[in-house]
Parts: sequence; structure tokens; C-alpha cells
Amino acid sequence: MNTLPFNLLQAIEVLERTPLLLDTMLRNLSDAWITHNEGEETWSPYDVIGHLIHGECTDWITRMDIILSDEPNKTFTKFDRFAQFEESKGKTLTQLLDEFKTVRQKNIAYLKSKSLTEADLNKTGIHPVFGEVTLKQLLSTWAVHDLNHIAQISRVMAKQYTTEVGPWVEYLRILKF
Repeated sequence: MNTLPFNLLQAIEVLERTPLLLDTMLRNLSDAWITHNEGEETWSPYDVIGHLIHGECTDWITRMDIILSDEPNKTFTKFDRFAQFEESKGKTLTQLLDEFKTVRQKNIAYLKSKSLTEADLNKTGIHPVFGEVTLKQLLSTWAVHDLNHIAQISRVMAKQYTTEVGPWVEYLRILKF
């Protein structure tokens, strides 16, 4: 398989499009599409949007700033992957989509304002599980994290009709994962 070397502008292309893509995909859908999940301890599309917001507020930019800082301690705070369950309470999906768009635009503008160099991208921080990681790895992960959750939302939605597609299930790989 051919893979792309990291390119900040290409990563930003994905990061900038995610809010619009998810908004187009999810806004004004019935609750059945946005609140169902794949079973116990899995996430609905609503949950995923809340998770993306939490990451925008506490993960990507915060960790980038730690890496780029002059502080001797470059250790990241552990990320709460489940914070959205409390933080999203009482909010509609429309509110979450709007919030995600706003915070992502702010973060992309901030990222662009840094005018990162190759030397910056090779600077490191300390992840609580993985140990030393580079800024390049963090920013690559941010883009792939978006794509991962876009695929997850698509899969969760598709699985709602697993039995309804009948024999075509054999041709629908998304229903087999």
C-alpha cells in the first residue's frame, strides 16, 4: 500500500472539511439515525460529535502547545475519551454540530497562525501511554481521527438496516465489521 508522507496543508484540507461533511450528513436527521449505536458500550453519531468537540477543546491544540512550549515538562494530560457523555447532556445535535464547526474553525486558524516549520513538526511531547511522540504524529493523528470517526458514523448508521437489506448483506462490507 502506498501512503502519503505528512503534509500539513493536506492534513488541514481534511480537518477543515470534517465539520461541513458531518453537518451535511447528520443535520435534521430523525433521532433514530443519530441516537442508535452498535450495542452496549458503543457510540451513536450524537456521541461521536460530542467526542470530537471534547478533543477540539482539550486534546489537539493543547498538546501542540505543550510540544511547542519552552517548558521542560512535555507530558500530556490523559485524554478523557468519554467526557462527551456528561458534556453533551441537554444539547441537541444541531447545537453540537454548530459548536464543533465553531471550535474547529478557531483551532484551524490557530494552527495556521503558528507557521510551523519542519523543525517544529519534529519536536516531541510525552503521551501518557505511548511515550515520546512528535508534533507531526499528533497532527497526522488529528486528521486520521476525523476520518476514523466519519467511518464509524457511517458504519453505525448502516448497521441500523443490517437485517433490512436481506441477501445484499453479502455485498455490503460495512455491515460485516
